[in-house]
Amino acid sequence: MRAYLGAIWDSRFFWLSLVRMDLRSRYRGSVLGILWSLLHPIAMTAILCVVFSCVFGQDLRIYAPLVFTGLTFWGFFAASVVQGCNCFFQGESYIRQYPAPMAIYPLRNVLGAAFHFMIGLGLAIAIGLLVGPDINRNPDATRLHQLSALPSLLPTCILLLLFGWGLSILFGLLSVRFRDTRHLTEIGLQGLFYLTPIMYRIDAFKAFKDKQWMAQLLLCNPLGSFLDLIREPILMGRIPSLTSYVTAGSVVLVLTIMAMIALRIEERRLIFHL
Repeated sequence: MRAYLGAIWDSRFFWLSLVRMDLRSRYRGSVLGILWSLLHPIAMTAILCVVFSCVFGQDLRIYAPLVFTGLTFWGFFAASVVQGCNCFFQGESYIRQYPAPMAIYPLRNVLGAAFHFMIGLGLAIAIGLLVGPDINRNPDATRLHQLSALPSLLPTCILLLLFGWGLSILFGLLSVRFRDTRHLTEIGLQGLFYLTPIMYRIDAFKAFKDKQWMAQLLLCNPLGSFLDLIREPILMGRIPSLTSYVTAGSVVLVLTIMAMIALRIEERRLIFHL
């Protein structure tokens, strides 16, 4: 394992150049450039805020940052999965010519998604500091508490990077074997989006006795713990709970082990299925 990671690090100039090439080709000739990466979450946040503020009377000051942070996370998650399905096909020409560890091709896509995620996260932090903490959920919070809680986002970003890398490896390997994986994944993501607390809080269902089953179902979604790690310091000015870190860390650990085992089995014969 150490030798494999060392080989990935030794080829860092190769996969970093691939990431730069992907970013440049994506925005070549574009007027707004990388700002396009913010257009989708901003537009979706605006649409959802208009709908939910008019229909359900949501407070925009609280609701807008909630939705934007959720969409920022979802963009990274969806990109890791969908682009991961094509990571080995995208790198096929390099795989046939350059004997590098196969794990660098999923890493290439995840780093590109992480770049856009960091831009969105920076804007989310700015919005959170601008509107202040949600005093309804944390009455004692101030902007100073928000600033002091922001360093907790560093381990969160590391967990998210490992999470996305593991997802990309697994979906990339699965797509090589089963070419319909991407189409099925895109359908599955549409359903998972509404089962993930992106545009609502799970607590909203706990207030209704006949909706307790829905709250329990949503609590089983492991993506909720990653959202808590992002939202707690930005929106409520407090460091996330140990439970959130343990849950997210456990998910990342299991996913990493699965990715390592799958890659160990498939790496040498992967080229014959491309």
